[in-house]
Amino acid sequence: MATVVQSPIPTTVIQARKGWRIIDWREITEYRDLLYFLVLRDVTVVYKQTVLGFSWAILTPLFSMVVFNVIFGRLANIPTDGSPGPLFYFSALLPWTYFASAVSGSTSSLIQGSQMLTKVYFPRLFIPLVPVFSKLVDFAIASLVLIGMMVWYRWAPPMALVYLPLMLLLMVATVAGFGLWLSALAIQFRDVRHAIQFVVQILMYASPVVWPASSIPDQYRLLYGLYPMAGVIEGFRAATLGCSPMPWDLIAMGSMVTVVLLVTGALYFKRMERIFADVA
Repeated sequence: MATVVQSPIPTTVIQARKGWRIIDWREITEYRDLLYFLVLRDVTVVYKQTVLGFSWAILTPLFSMVVFNVIFGRLANIPTDGSPGPLFYFSALLPWTYFASAVSGSTSSLIQGSQMLTKVYFPRLFIPLVPVFSKLVDFAIASLVLIGMMVWYRWAPPMALVYLPLMLLLMVATVAGFGLWLSALAIQFRDVRHAIQFVVQILMYASPVVWPASSIPDQYRLLYGLYPMAGVIEGFRAATLGCSPMPWDLIAMGSMVTVVLLVTGALYFKRMERIFADVA
């Protein structure tokens, strides 16, 4: 008579983690496929059932460039550091448009994804990070227009182009820091996602988008560098156009602020994570 050997019943042990840890990188690695599909879904949903599709990623900064070139370039005669006006404005609108759209998306991400919070477990950190990565698709598409404009104006890229990956890394890190803070605040205080729309508009004119950072007096440059997007935008313009030296002072100050934003944002997000399902 054959004996039946029963396999052991799989068990899962849930216990508190030991040690101080802001981000569980092992858990992030295990769920990396989910992050990929969430980003893909976010990109697909934005352009689903639209007539122009991905063309909106180009039209938004392009129309803004035309308006800025007419109003600030020709009427107000604001200097452009010797570069053609369209190149000057569009090279700054690329990182700024990414910042504005990604921060707005991250701010309301937890509210829009509240149903997921109460149904299934996954790293909650993914939700505010999805717009940070998905908006890079728009950024990449619009960057092709900048390349075409540089060919049209016969504007050769400078040697400082090698610093462009550093500017992109700082840009993404800055947006992630803001996103972690604002998403955790917005799900508890719903006014935040409405207020951020006005704040983003104000921050644009505080950024060197329509004017060069060279107009900032030397005694105030380090203080101005505490605004991290100032170094990102001016550094991106210097790396692509070479119309001004790399603003290492602004980049250094902005990098320190970005690190603080990332660390404190991750800590605050982790602290508030346990109440997301209750207030969603």
